[in-house]
Amino acid sequence: MKKLSILLLILAIFIMNTQGQDAKEIVKKADEKMQGLSNYAVMTIKIIRPTWQREMKMRSWSLGTEYSMIIIDEPKKDKGMVFLKRKKEIWNWIPSIDKSIKLPPSMMMQNWMGTDFTNDDLVKQSSIVVDYTHSLIGDSTIQDLDCYKIELIPNDNAPVVWGRIVIFIDKNEFMQMRTEFYDEDNYLINLMNFYDVKEMGGRVIPTTMEMIPVDSPDKKTLMIYESIEFDIDISEDYFTTQKMKRVR
Repeated sequence: MKKLSILLLILAIFIMNTQGQDAKEIVKKADEKMQGLSNYAVMTIKIIRPTWQREMKMRSWSLGTEYSMIIIDEPKKDKGMVFLKRKKEIWNWIPSIDKSIKLPPSMMMQNWMGTDFTNDDLVKQSSIVVDYTHSLIGDSTIQDLDCYKIELIPNDNAPVVWGRIVIFIDKNEFMQMRTEFYDEDNYLINLMNFYDVKEMGGRVIPTTMEMIPVDSPDKKTLMIYESIEFDIDISEDYFTTQKMKRVR
């Protein structure tokens, strides 16, 4: 009986480790599919409220998980504004006042440019692959697609803003189809849905992301990919505060 208990314990530990590894690999595949080694994207953002709507157009460049840059093209009053992530630093260039501002970590949970996305969502300060422990907690069906349901718990001292994340990833194409963001008290704060699956940049991806604040379901923000190129030729030298002021 004692030997049987030990064998069962070893088997349970093996299954837990295997599932954890599988869950991490699934998340890694989904993240790499949407990011590539590098990418350049043209996007439209639509902020939708009960009594009004606002639209923004922007372009973004990224290299791995540590470098990214976003420039606003429209509306006119925000044209030329740039956001830069370089390793652990986040910068904002405001051309109207000719000034660069370094954003403190405390601002990562604030809404970005009046949208329902946070600063962390846009510049991806945290990595869903590196900064979390992953567990496969079930299966689900999202938009008629069979999906893995994976829970992400922050690692100790990880630079993250969420207490827990639950991701639903399509089993066939490894597309992220739904993401739930919870605070440290395990309250669901934001819900992100993914739609309009099509081939873009040589990959089958969802081309529309919808972010909904759970406490205000009549509000939402859409991020629509107009085009995207993966694995572009770009280096770390592109992502500097000097380049941020000159990018057009």
